[in-house]
Amino acid sequence: GRNCSLLQEMDVIEKQDENCYCYVQNRTIHLQYLWSTLQVKVNSREKFRFEPISEKSNCRNSETVFEFAACAVQILWKPETCTETSMSIKQYGEDVCFKIQPFKTVPYTVRVKREMLDGKLLFLFVAGIFLFHFANSLSRSTKFFYLSGIILGVLALLVFVLLTLKRFIPRHSTFWILMSGCWMASLYFIYCFKENMQWLWSEHRNYLLGYFLAVGITSFAICYQHGPLTTELSITLFAWTLQLTAFVLIYCGVTIPQVAYAVIAVSLCSKGLCYPLGAACHVARKMKTHFKSKKLVFKYLTEEEYREQGETETVRALEELRSFCRNPDFPSWIAVSKLRSPHRFADFVLGCPHVSPAEAKAHDEEYGIGSSFLEEQLFETRAPSEQDDPANSIHEDEENEDEVHKQISFPYATELL
Repeated sequence: GRNCSLLQEMDVIEKQDENCYCYVQNRTIHLQYLWSTLQVKVNSREKFRFEPISEKSNCRNSETVFEFAACAVQILWKPETCTETSMSIKQYGEDVCFKIQPFKTVPYTVRVKREMLDGKLLFLFVAGIFLFHFANSLSRSTKFFYLSGIILGVLALLVFVLLTLKRFIPRHSTFWILMSGCWMASLYFIYCFKENMQWLWSEHRNYLLGYFLAVGITSFAICYQHGPLTTELSITLFAWTLQLTAFVLIYCGVTIPQVAYAVIAVSLCSKGLCYPLGAACHVARKMKTHFKSKKLVFKYLTEEEYREQGETETVRALEELRSFCRNPDFPSWIAVSKLRSPHRFADFVLGCPHVSPAEAKAHDEEYGIGSSFLEEQLFETRAPSEQDDPANSIHEDEENEDEVHKQISFPYATELL
């Protein structure tokens, strides 16, 4: 019933008298405006009164709890006087109307500008997604518990005080009644702070910082005194509270309510899919174990792998022996009394090689390639084979070759071990 001026994108209106303005929402949904808002700024050289006009003044037609709470706050909210103000309008919200009452005949300017990507909305949406999916792990974190206590104390001081004094309230019904009243009062103060944040920060910055500092330190001290959550029931309730808070952030972080409902539904489904997926993986592992062949498969080492494994295991065993001998609990005097050369044992423990150069040289001369031991083994196995029947020479030659191979491989193993 008011003769209001309709606002459109990129409008710049200058007037001097009292007037009301309305922005009519576009009902066509476009996904590119998911995080888009319209910024309305009003500037003047003199003070004026900015008064929002709600079409649902009786709050009967509110579809959600958030709309009812916003409507109730707008009824209680008193318009303030200022020289500059701004408001953010979501693309697919309700029609917004407001009235400007200048105290003097001084021109004021109303500007409408579109912001395609509102950083606040995007931050709320991403924070909601993150908080929902990591609610279980965050509810068990001590640091996040203290951080949540500080945020709750700063934004909802009455709720924090009531939770602190819960032990002094005997009846649960009284506690929940007081809790409901404290939450309503906290929502009202949060709305007032959001509407006047720019003015409070510019005019009363010191008092605002003092409040944040004092309440934050006090909240941290109280949370530290009570300690983090320990029982599974309290941790579960805290996780559910975080998930509900995540839903609120997701709903407030987009301009299209249908998209918010879809994201919340998908998040709930993805959270519930972990149980059937875990059961399916468990059944698959059981089936794989049941149908898996029980026949053992042996892998034979090559000569190079055998040599490398022997060297590696020898070095490791020697280091373990040195570490054991250096242990203070090792009976060193008893061991020294039973050794033939204690000085050599002491050198080995301090890091010297366990084989002297003379011993290594003598071993190579006796068992190395071209040594007398190999020559004796070769000639002793071939001499009897030449005196046997020629008809069986081929078969016996094969057997002799196998014996030579076994006897030759033995010195290499002796050398490595």
